[in-house]
Amino acid sequence: MNTRPGVCARKRRFSSEAEAIAVALKAEITLRPYRCQLCRDYHLTSRTKGMKSLPR
Repeated sequence: MNTRPGVCARKRRFSSEAEAIAVALKAEITLRPYRCQLCRDYHLTSRTKGMKSLPR
């Protein structure tokens, strides 16, 4: 996922995928983590359209 610099700056950053998943599981909506190509940390997104499914 390509994140624009302005979007990256506004999003919460997680240093690990596990930390991002823990927060996503507590959310009222479905969220999934992804690794940002700009900051190399993890962000959360609710976007699913056009996304490749992640192996579990």
